[in-house]
Amino acid sequence: MNALTLLRPDDWHLHLRDGEAMRSVLGFTAARFGRAVVMPNLKPPVTTTDQARAYRERILAALPPGCGFEPLMTLYLTDNTPPAEVDRAAASGFVCGFKLYPAGATTHSDAGVTDPRRCDAVLERMAELGVVLQVHGEVTDPAVDVFDRELAFIERHLSGLVARFPTLKVVFEHITTRHAVDFVRGSRAGVAATLTPQHLLLNRNALFEGGLRPHHYCLPVLKRERDREALLGAATSGDPRFFLGTDSAPHERGSKEAACGCAGIFSAPAGIEFYAEAFEEAGALHQLEGFASLHGADFYGLPRNRDRITLVREDWTMPATLPLADGSIVPFRAGGLLRWRLAPAGAA
Repeated sequence: MNALTLLRPDDWHLHLRDGEAMRSVLGFTAARFGRAVVMPNLKPPVTTTDQARAYRERILAALPPGCGFEPLMTLYLTDNTPPAEVDRAAASGFVCGFKLYPAGATTHSDAGVTDPRRCDAVLERMAELGVVLQVHGEVTDPAVDVFDRELAFIERHLSGLVARFPTLKVVFEHITTRHAVDFVRGSRAGVAATLTPQHLLLNRNALFEGGLRPHHYCLPVLKRERDREALLGAATSGDPRFFLGTDSAPHERGSKEAACGCAGIFSAPAGIEFYAEAFEEAGALHQLEGFASLHGADFYGLPRNRDRITLVREDWTMPATLPLADGSIVPFRAGGLLRWRLAPAGAA
Protein backbone atom coordinates (compact mmCIF):
# COMPACT_ATOMS: atom_id res chain seq x y z
CA MET A 1 0.00 0.00 0.00
CA ASN A 2 1.54 3.29 -1.13
CA ALA A 3 -1.38 5.59 -0.35
CA LEU A 4 -4.09 5.60 2.29
CA THR A 5 -7.22 7.76 2.03
CA LEU A 6 -9.33 8.41 5.13
CA LEU A 7 -12.29 10.49 6.13
CA ARG A 8 -10.68 13.56 7.68
CA PRO A 9 -9.78 12.61 11.26
CA ASP A 10 -10.35 14.56 14.47
CA ASP A 11 -8.03 15.12 17.42
CA TRP A 12 -9.96 14.54 20.63
CA HIS A 13 -7.21 15.89 22.92
CA LEU A 14 -5.02 18.87 21.98
CA HIS A 15 -3.05 21.69 23.62
CA LEU A 16 -2.80 24.89 21.60
CA ARG A 17 -1.63 27.40 24.23
CA ASP A 18 -2.49 31.01 23.36
CA GLY A 19 -1.17 34.13 21.66
CA GLU A 20 1.88 33.82 19.42
CA ALA A 21 2.59 30.27 20.59
CA MET A 22 -0.90 29.19 19.49
CA ARG A 23 -0.49 30.91 16.14
CA SER A 24 2.84 29.08 15.66
CA VAL A 25 1.36 25.58 16.06
CA LEU A 26 -2.30 25.79 14.98
CA GLY A 27 -1.63 25.22 11.29
CA PHE A 28 -0.15 21.76 11.83
CA THR A 29 -3.39 20.50 13.40
CA ALA A 30 -5.72 22.39 11.05
CA ALA A 31 -4.01 20.82 8.01
CA ARG A 32 -4.75 17.29 9.23
CA PHE A 33 -7.81 17.33 11.45
CA GLY A 34 -11.34 18.60 10.99
CA ARG A 35 -11.90 19.25 14.69
CA ALA A 36 -9.95 19.14 17.92
CA VAL A 37 -10.90 19.14 21.59
CA VAL A 38 -8.86 22.04 22.93
CA MET A 39 -7.58 21.75 26.47
CA PRO A 40 -8.38 24.57 28.94
CA ASN A 41 -5.15 24.60 31.00
CA LEU A 42 -4.03 28.09 30.08
CA LYS A 43 -2.74 30.54 32.66
CA PRO A 44 -5.21 31.47 34.05
CA PRO A 45 -7.31 28.41 33.21
CA VAL A 46 -10.46 28.54 31.08
CA THR A 47 -13.10 27.93 33.75
CA THR A 48 -16.20 29.65 32.29
CA THR A 49 -18.17 29.51 29.08
CA ASP A 50 -17.47 33.19 28.44
CA GLN A 51 -13.73 32.56 28.70
CA ALA A 52 -14.04 29.56 26.36
CA ARG A 53 -15.95 31.71 23.85
CA ALA A 54 -13.17 34.32 23.85
CA TYR A 55 -10.46 31.65 23.51
CA ARG A 56 -12.34 30.03 20.64
CA GLU A 57 -12.59 33.36 18.84
CA ARG A 58 -8.83 33.84 19.15
CA ILE A 59 -8.25 30.38 17.65
CA LEU A 60 -10.63 31.02 14.76
CA ALA A 61 -9.02 34.40 14.06
CA ALA A 62 -5.63 32.69 13.73
CA LEU A 63 -6.80 30.25 11.04
CA PRO A 64 -6.04 30.96 7.37
CA PRO A 65 -9.03 32.19 5.32
CA GLY A 66 -11.28 29.36 4.17
CA CYS A 67 -9.96 26.81 6.67
CA GLY A 68 -12.79 24.64 7.95
CA PHE A 69 -11.10 23.54 11.17
CA GLU A 70 -13.41 23.64 14.21
CA PRO A 71 -12.09 23.99 17.78
CA LEU A 72 -14.22 22.15 20.35
CA MET A 73 -13.82 23.89 23.68
CA THR A 74 -13.53 22.49 27.19
CA LEU A 75 -13.85 24.03 30.63
CA TYR A 76 -11.39 23.46 33.46
CA LEU A 77 -13.15 21.75 36.35
CA THR A 78 -12.34 23.02 39.84
CA ASP A 79 -13.55 22.26 43.35
CA ASN A 80 -15.72 25.39 43.07
CA THR A 81 -17.26 25.01 39.60
CA PRO A 82 -21.00 25.74 40.00
CA PRO A 83 -23.62 23.48 38.39
CA ALA A 84 -25.02 26.54 36.63
CA GLU A 85 -21.83 26.67 34.53
CA VAL A 86 -22.79 23.27 33.12
CA ASP A 87 -26.06 24.77 31.88
CA ARG A 88 -24.23 27.64 30.21
CA ALA A 89 -21.71 25.27 28.64
CA ALA A 90 -24.40 22.91 27.33
CA ALA A 91 -26.36 25.80 25.81
CA SER A 92 -23.30 27.35 24.15
CA GLY A 93 -23.05 25.00 21.20
CA PHE A 94 -19.24 25.09 21.30
CA VAL A 95 -18.25 23.63 24.70
CA CYS A 96 -18.05 19.85 24.45
CA GLY A 97 -16.95 18.94 27.96
CA PHE A 98 -15.26 19.65 31.28
CA LYS A 99 -11.68 18.57 31.96
CA LEU A 100 -10.82 17.03 35.32
CA TYR A 101 -7.18 17.61 36.24
CA PRO A 102 -6.15 16.27 39.63
CA ALA A 103 -4.50 19.25 41.29
CA GLY A 104 -0.78 19.23 40.49
CA ALA A 105 -0.92 16.27 38.09
CA THR A 106 0.52 17.97 35.00
CA THR A 107 1.26 21.29 33.26
CA HIS A 108 -0.86 24.18 34.61
CA SER A 109 -2.98 21.90 36.80
CA ASP A 110 -2.45 23.67 40.12
CA ALA A 111 -6.07 24.88 40.17
CA GLY A 112 -7.40 21.39 39.50
CA VAL A 113 -9.64 19.12 41.54
CA THR A 114 -8.42 18.04 44.98
CA ASP A 115 -11.04 15.27 45.35
CA PRO A 116 -13.50 14.26 42.60
CA ARG A 117 -16.28 13.89 45.19
CA ARG A 118 -16.19 17.66 45.66
CA CYS A 119 -17.56 17.88 42.12
CA ASP A 120 -20.50 15.50 42.52
CA ALA A 121 -23.16 18.19 42.05
CA VAL A 122 -21.50 19.35 38.84
CA LEU A 123 -21.05 15.79 37.58
CA GLU A 124 -24.70 15.05 38.25
CA ARG A 125 -25.74 18.04 36.16
CA MET A 126 -23.33 17.03 33.39
CA ALA A 127 -24.90 13.57 33.31
CA GLU A 128 -28.37 15.12 33.06
CA LEU A 129 -27.37 17.35 30.13
CA GLY A 130 -25.12 14.91 28.28
CA VAL A 131 -21.93 16.93 28.78
CA VAL A 132 -18.76 14.85 28.55
CA LEU A 133 -16.20 14.57 31.36
CA GLN A 134 -12.60 14.34 30.16
CA VAL A 135 -10.31 12.90 32.84
CA HIS A 136 -6.56 13.11 33.37
CA GLY A 137 -6.35 9.86 35.29
CA GLU A 138 -3.48 9.97 37.75
CA VAL A 139 -3.23 10.39 41.49
CA THR A 140 -0.73 12.92 42.80
CA ASP A 141 0.00 11.14 46.08
CA PRO A 142 3.81 11.21 46.45
CA ALA A 143 3.66 7.83 48.17
CA VAL A 144 2.48 6.22 44.92
CA ASP A 145 5.16 5.27 42.40
CA VAL A 146 4.93 7.45 39.29
CA PHE A 147 4.46 4.37 37.10
CA ASP A 148 1.50 3.20 39.20
CA ARG A 149 -0.44 6.46 39.47
CA GLU A 150 -2.88 5.65 36.69
CA LEU A 151 -3.87 2.35 38.30
CA ALA A 152 -4.22 4.05 41.68
CA PHE A 153 -6.52 6.67 40.14
CA ILE A 154 -8.73 3.95 38.68
CA GLU A 155 -8.96 2.19 42.02
CA ARG A 156 -9.36 5.26 44.24
CA HIS A 157 -11.48 7.55 42.06
CA LEU A 158 -12.52 6.56 38.56
CA SER A 159 -14.28 3.28 39.32
CA GLY A 160 -16.43 4.96 41.94
CA LEU A 161 -17.14 8.00 39.79
CA VAL A 162 -18.32 5.87 36.87
CA ALA A 163 -20.56 3.88 39.22
CA ARG A 164 -22.02 6.96 40.99
CA PHE A 165 -23.06 8.57 37.71
CA PRO A 166 -24.21 5.71 35.46
CA THR A 167 -25.26 7.99 32.57
CA LEU A 168 -22.25 10.34 32.62
CA LYS A 169 -20.12 10.14 29.48
CA VAL A 170 -16.46 9.82 30.49
CA VAL A 171 -13.33 9.94 28.37
CA PHE A 172 -10.28 8.53 30.12
CA GLU A 173 -7.65 10.69 28.45
CA HIS A 174 -4.25 9.53 27.13
CA ILE A 175 -4.33 6.12 28.78
CA THR A 176 -0.91 4.54 29.29
CA THR A 177 -1.31 1.11 30.89
CA ARG A 178 -2.85 -2.29 30.30
CA HIS A 179 -4.85 -1.64 33.50
CA ALA A 180 -6.54 1.34 31.83
CA VAL A 181 -7.29 -0.70 28.70
CA ASP A 182 -8.87 -3.40 30.86
CA PHE A 183 -10.87 -0.80 32.80
CA VAL A 184 -12.38 0.72 29.67
CA ARG A 185 -13.14 -2.67 28.15
CA GLY A 186 -14.84 -3.77 31.35
CA SER A 187 -16.80 -0.57 31.93
CA ARG A 188 -20.40 0.32 31.24
CA ALA A 189 -21.55 2.08 28.09
CA GLY A 190 -20.48 5.71 27.94
CA VAL A 191 -16.85 5.18 29.00
CA ALA A 192 -14.15 5.63 26.36
CA ALA A 193 -10.46 6.49 26.10
CA THR A 194 -8.04 8.43 23.93
CA LEU A 195 -4.57 7.19 23.00
CA THR A 196 -1.54 9.28 22.02
CA PRO A 197 1.05 8.52 19.32
CA GLN A 198 3.92 8.52 21.81
CA HIS A 199 2.30 5.90 24.02
CA LEU A 200 1.67 3.69 20.98
CA LEU A 201 5.21 4.06 19.61
CA LEU A 202 7.46 4.33 22.70
CA ASN A 203 7.99 2.66 26.03
CA ARG A 204 9.79 4.11 29.04
CA ASN A 205 13.20 3.04 27.73
CA ALA A 206 12.87 5.94 25.28
CA LEU A 207 13.41 8.34 28.19
CA PHE A 208 16.98 7.09 28.59
CA GLU A 209 18.26 6.29 25.09
CA GLY A 210 21.92 7.33 25.22
CA GLY A 211 21.18 9.75 28.05
CA LEU A 212 18.21 11.60 29.53
CA ARG A 213 15.73 12.53 26.77
CA PRO A 214 13.64 15.51 27.95
CA HIS A 215 11.65 15.65 24.71
CA HIS A 216 10.28 12.17 25.44
CA TYR A 217 8.99 13.31 28.84
CA CYS A 218 5.23 13.62 29.10
CA LEU A 219 2.54 13.04 31.70
CA PRO A 220 1.31 10.45 32.17
CA VAL A 221 4.86 9.21 31.74
CA LEU A 222 5.72 6.48 29.22
CA LYS A 223 5.24 3.01 30.66
CA ARG A 224 6.47 -0.57 30.21
CA GLU A 225 6.63 -2.41 26.88
CA ARG A 226 3.76 -4.68 27.90
CA ASP A 227 1.65 -1.57 28.44
CA ARG A 228 2.56 -0.20 25.02
CA GLU A 229 1.56 -3.51 23.46
CA ALA A 230 -1.79 -3.42 25.27
CA LEU A 231 -2.45 0.13 24.10
CA LEU A 232 -1.57 -0.72 20.51
CA GLY A 233 -3.84 -3.73 20.68
CA ALA A 234 -6.73 -1.59 21.91
CA ALA A 235 -6.18 1.13 19.31
CA THR A 236 -6.05 -1.32 16.41
CA SER A 237 -8.86 -3.60 17.62
CA GLY A 238 -11.73 -1.71 16.00
CA ASP A 239 -13.34 -1.25 19.44
CA PRO A 240 -15.24 2.09 19.20
CA ARG A 241 -14.42 2.96 22.81
CA PHE A 242 -10.83 3.82 21.80
CA PHE A 243 -10.04 6.80 19.61
CA LEU A 244 -7.39 9.33 18.64
CA GLY A 245 -6.19 12.08 20.97
CA THR A 246 -2.67 13.31 20.32
CA ASP A 247 -2.19 15.28 23.55
CA SER A 248 0.24 17.33 21.45
CA ALA A 249 1.69 19.87 23.87
CA PRO A 250 4.00 22.67 22.71
CA HIS A 251 6.75 23.87 25.05
CA GLU A 252 9.58 26.21 24.16
CA ARG A 253 12.86 24.33 23.86
CA GLY A 254 14.45 25.92 26.91
CA SER A 255 11.52 24.92 29.14
CA LYS A 256 12.03 21.28 28.15
CA GLU A 257 15.84 21.26 28.33
CA ALA A 258 15.91 22.59 31.89
CA ALA A 259 16.78 21.47 35.40
CA CYS A 260 13.04 20.94 35.94
CA GLY A 261 11.73 20.39 32.44
CA CYS A 262 8.08 20.64 31.39
CA ALA A 263 6.00 17.58 30.57
CA GLY A 264 4.63 17.34 27.04
CA ILE A 265 5.42 16.01 23.56
CA PHE A 266 4.77 18.11 20.46
CA SER A 267 3.46 15.69 17.83
CA ALA A 268 1.20 18.01 15.80
CA PRO A 269 3.55 18.30 12.76
CA ALA A 270 2.83 14.62 12.01
CA GLY A 271 -0.31 14.19 14.08
CA ILE A 272 -1.88 11.55 11.85
CA GLU A 273 1.30 10.20 10.25
CA PHE A 274 2.58 8.84 13.57
CA TYR A 275 -0.60 6.83 14.02
CA ALA A 276 -0.29 5.41 10.51
CA GLU A 277 3.16 4.18 11.44
CA ALA A 278 1.91 2.54 14.64
CA PHE A 279 -1.04 0.88 12.90
CA GLU A 280 1.19 -0.36 10.10
CA GLU A 281 3.54 -1.86 12.69
CA ALA A 282 0.56 -3.80 14.04
CA GLY A 283 -0.60 -4.87 10.56
CA ALA A 284 -3.82 -2.93 11.06
CA LEU A 285 -3.88 0.02 8.65
CA HIS A 286 -7.44 -1.02 7.77
CA GLN A 287 -8.50 -0.05 11.31
CA LEU A 288 -6.99 3.45 11.24
CA GLU A 289 -10.01 5.23 9.78
CA GLY A 290 -12.32 3.97 12.51
CA PHE A 291 -9.90 4.95 15.26
CA ALA A 292 -9.03 8.35 13.76
CA SER A 293 -12.19 9.46 11.98
CA LEU A 294 -15.26 7.61 13.25
CA HIS A 295 -15.17 6.48 16.88
CA GLY A 296 -14.60 9.85 18.52
CA ALA A 297 -17.27 11.65 16.52
CA ASP A 298 -19.76 8.89 17.29
CA PHE A 299 -18.96 8.98 21.02
CA TYR A 300 -19.39 12.76 21.21
CA GLY A 301 -22.59 12.60 19.15
CA LEU A 302 -21.19 14.74 16.34
CA PRO A 303 -21.44 14.19 12.59
CA ARG A 304 -18.52 12.47 10.94
CA ASN A 305 -16.41 14.64 8.66
CA ARG A 306 -17.24 14.37 4.97
CA ASP A 307 -14.01 15.39 3.30
CA ARG A 308 -10.95 13.17 3.08
CA ILE A 309 -7.21 13.25 3.51
CA THR A 310 -4.60 11.09 1.84
CA LEU A 311 -1.40 9.77 3.37
CA VAL A 312 1.32 8.65 0.98
CA ARG A 313 4.18 6.29 1.66
CA GLU A 314 7.11 8.66 1.37
CA ASP A 315 10.15 8.96 3.63
CA TRP A 316 10.77 12.42 5.07
CA THR A 317 12.74 13.88 7.93
CA MET A 318 11.14 15.76 10.80
CA PRO A 319 12.90 19.13 11.27
CA ALA A 320 15.22 19.32 14.28
CA THR A 321 13.40 22.43 15.51
CA LEU A 322 10.41 24.53 14.50
CA PRO A 323 9.49 28.15 15.35
CA LEU A 324 7.43 28.80 18.48
CA ALA A 325 6.57 32.46 19.03
CA ASP A 326 9.95 34.15 19.63
CA GLY A 327 11.75 30.86 20.32
CA SER A 328 11.82 27.31 19.03
CA ILE A 329 10.31 23.94 19.76
CA VAL A 330 11.65 20.42 19.33
CA PRO A 331 8.97 18.19 17.77
CA PHE A 332 8.44 14.50 18.36
CA ARG A 333 11.09 12.52 16.45
CA ALA A 334 13.10 15.64 15.69
CA GLY A 335 15.67 14.92 12.98
CA GLY A 336 14.26 11.43 12.53
CA LEU A 337 12.71 9.59 9.63
CA LEU A 338 8.96 9.18 9.08
CA ARG A 339 7.48 6.72 6.59
CA TRP A 340 4.12 8.40 5.87
CA ARG A 341 3.44 11.95 4.69
CA LEU A 342 0.22 13.95 4.43
CA ALA A 343 -0.50 14.60 0.75
CA PRO A 344 -1.24 18.21 -0.25
CA ALA A 345 -4.92 19.13 -0.26
CA GLY A 346 -6.54 17.93 -3.47
CA ALA A 347 -3.86 15.35 -4.25
CA ALA A 348 -5.01 11.90 -5.20
